[in-house]
Amino acid sequence: MPLGTTIPPLPVGDVPAATAFYAERLGFTCLHTDGHFSVLGRDGARIHLWESADTGWRGRSDLEARPVVSGAESFLAGTASCRIEVDNDGELDDLYLEMDAAGVLHGVSGAGVQATDYGARELHVLDLDGNLLTFYSWR
Repeated sequence: MPLGTTIPPLPVGDVPAATAFYAERLGFTCLHTDGHFSVLGRDGARIHLWESADTGWRGRSDLEARPVVSGAESFLAGTASCRIEVDNDGELDDLYLEMDAAGVLHGVSGAGVQATDYGARELHVLDLDGNLLTFYSWR
């Protein structure tokens, strides 16, 4: 049985703010949002943003006896990453210029698109919370 499309869900602390960031700085379109969950798209790529804003764990002294288990703890925001394939090198280079102008490049991508030893060229972007998006093309 063949597998289908993979859509990464990224934890963010403030879904409306993150949705605006993806639209204004990363060029995504909001396809759905309810304030706690958003579906964003750009060309064929899709990303889901989910609210990771539970602060009920803060100040608790019984964490050892009662671990944090809501699945939406605020400390999860910004801990995820995903890879998004770009069709060809020329488009990746254009995307680099766009992301550089938007001021969203991860520090390791400051010098430009990088070639890897496993056959890809890639650039790295950080979202508002610090989630890592890697855009890549195969050589």
